[in-house]
Amino acid sequence: MSETAILMAAGMGTRMSPLTDTTPKPLIKVHGRPMIETVIDGLLNRGVNTFIVVAGYLGDQFAYLENKYDNLKIVVNKDYHTINNISSIYAVADNLISTEDDVFICEADLYVSDDSLFGAKLSHSCYFGKMVKGHSDDWVFDTDKNGRITRVGKVGDDQYNMCGISWFQKNDAQLLGQLIKDAYGKPGFENQFWDDVVNDNLDKLDLIVNPITPEFITEIDTVEELKEVDSSY
Repeated sequence: MSETAILMAAGMGTRMSPLTDTTPKPLIKVHGRPMIETVIDGLLNRGVNTFIVVAGYLGDQFAYLENKYDNLKIVVNKDYHTINNISSIYAVADNLISTEDDVFICEADLYVSDDSLFGAKLSHSCYFGKMVKGHSDDWVFDTDKNGRITRVGKVGDDQYNMCGISWFQKNDAQLLGQLIKDAYGKPGFENQFWDDVVNDNLDKLDLIVNPITPEFITEIDTVEELKEVDSSY
């Protein structure tokens, strides 16, 4: 089965101001490479053959990617500044509904330092997760005794935390596209993360956690965190 990757790159990255005042966060360089390219290159080495980058804030700056990479196209999220990231998946909902591929959905503002992050043989729709001991205020996964995810939400203790990468088998990807379209426009949808739609439909979407080695990937949200990873700043 071939694979498609959707890279979410529409956000404003305000917590990394002033760097993001003129450069979208996924294009901020870490050790000389734009973060989004570390994700793309890792997926390319896996064998992913189609890429869709959902751009919004300073979106024109992503245009070079279409020339640098084969089978990569830019989709514009026109609602990025008024609607939460459900709008980015809504922008590609029709692509999901019609896909014949298994699909990665990745945040584009991640720094992947080891491509083996993407080396797992995947056969079950999943979120990639890193184990965090103790309390976490971030997004976490509750699971049942069989490993099936029963909640995708914030706050937990001694649980796998979301790291910005998920993988959907073709049928689940198609279903997700329709669920996003169904949720869009309902009261309160403007404030929803796309993961909220997943959480609301875990009776239909059968998801597990794919554990990862935390050192292989870094979520950089502030200039201070960037400096910790790359001392050139």
